[in-house]
Amino acid sequence: MIYHLLYPLHTTISSFNVFRYITFRTIYATITALLICFIFGPWLIRKLQALQISQTIREDGPNSHLTKKGTPTMGGILIIFAVVISTVLWANLTVDYIWLALLVLVGYGIVGFADDYKKLVKQNSRGIPGNVRLFTEIIIALFVSIILYVKPGFTTTLTIPFFKTVLPDIGWWYVGLSVFIIVGTANAVNLTDGLDGLAIGPVITCFSTYLLFAYFAGNIKISGYLQIPYMAGTGELAVLCGAMVGAGIGFLWYNTYPAQMFMGDTGSLSLGGSLGAIAIITKQEILLAIVGGLFVIETFSVIFQVGWFKMSRGKRIFRMAPIHHHFELKGWAEPKVIVRFWIISVLLALVALSTLKIR
Repeated sequence: MIYHLLYPLHTTISSFNVFRYITFRTIYATITALLICFIFGPWLIRKLQALQISQTIREDGPNSHLTKKGTPTMGGILIIFAVVISTVLWANLTVDYIWLALLVLVGYGIVGFADDYKKLVKQNSRGIPGNVRLFTEIIIALFVSIILYVKPGFTTTLTIPFFKTVLPDIGWWYVGLSVFIIVGTANAVNLTDGLDGLAIGPVITCFSTYLLFAYFAGNIKISGYLQIPYMAGTGELAVLCGAMVGAGIGFLWYNTYPAQMFMGDTGSLSLGGSLGAIAIITKQEILLAIVGGLFVIETFSVIFQVGWFKMSRGKRIFRMAPIHHHFELKGWAEPKVIVRFWIISVLLALVALSTLKIR
């Protein structure tokens, strides 16, 4: 909105030329989202408390989590609101990639909202039926994936980390892979969201990393130098990623231990789904397994735990899954688990960035 209102005036007022630069608009999208969270965060917390929209606790979870009962949840509303407003204000809205990413963000946010609402109405930690939720997630991801597939200029080749000349074209299979990535990332972030600030920290790291990937992929000179696929228009996704980073930091202000507010499925599904969509659009879809490696670890800890429990007739690999609960039950204080997982996330992001040159 600001870009479309002010940039055209650069012909008469030269200083408005600054609005053409993605870097400038990304910075201010980040700041705008951060300020929105700071301004509306306290009001939302009070509103959620007044409506008694509070967290339900797993009956089989760690005993230390019982003190979290009553903490306001569905704080993902704040993140989505901040990101949408900031992106609309600062991005070039003629770029359809922006709208596809926002569609996933809002669509998955609605799915998460419905799940959170069901939990609150029924006062249990189950939410809407898993098959219904999964089906809805697949439909949204499938719609976006098909649009990308038929979009002129979008390629179905895969970028393989560490190999600059290996670019397999998988054709129609790319649609299925895209759906898997979007849905898988959404649920991986959802599984990670179990401690105060545990999920939002790596989310900030991931979006910071993809901010760079989006900018590089959308710049023909930089993409050529780094020998990564050039995708015209993806540079504008840096603005959206900046808004994600700003909203994430703003939300962390209230979500840090001990949390005043949780994001709920409203936040975790929307953030994870949009992260997966941006990874696909920037043609760094496989690299997401490294950038978001912490989410992968959390997901596989659940898969292995459930699989081994069934195969061994009751035995467990971890004391509890997801794996962050395992370390809690080993005696690690909650802040220690959170910060150490954040450190792992940052290290994985650095490894992912290094692949731009190690190929």
